[in-house]
Amino acid sequence: MKNIFLSSLLFLSLSLSAQEKKEVLKPQIVEASCGQCQFGMKGKGCDLAIRIDGKSYFVDGTSIDSHGDAHATDGFCEAIRKAEVIGEIKNNRFIATSFTLLPEKKK
Repeated sequence: MKNIFLSSLLFLSLSLSAQEKKEVLKPQIVEASCGQCQFGMKGKGCDLAIRIDGKSYFVDGTSIDSHGDAHATDGFCEAIRKAEVIGEIKNNRFIATSFTLLPEKKK
């Protein structure tokens, strides 16, 4: 009986340690703009990108047109804006689970 209990306990502990640990993604403030027009990234057309610590990533999970007219004076093709994002980098792309464009600061 003792062996069965110890075997069960060992199996349970191994099962728990083998489970994938989920990382809690925290919001961060990043630069956001058109990858091609403002960040000099290669691609076709205009695509939303963010810059974190000087490195640019195209964004999946939202689009450049979801945040207003990209070609307006304050649009992503004309200006670099700040955004609060939540997500992770996979395959050199930023996978956004949340993307909130922050208001421009008054000059």
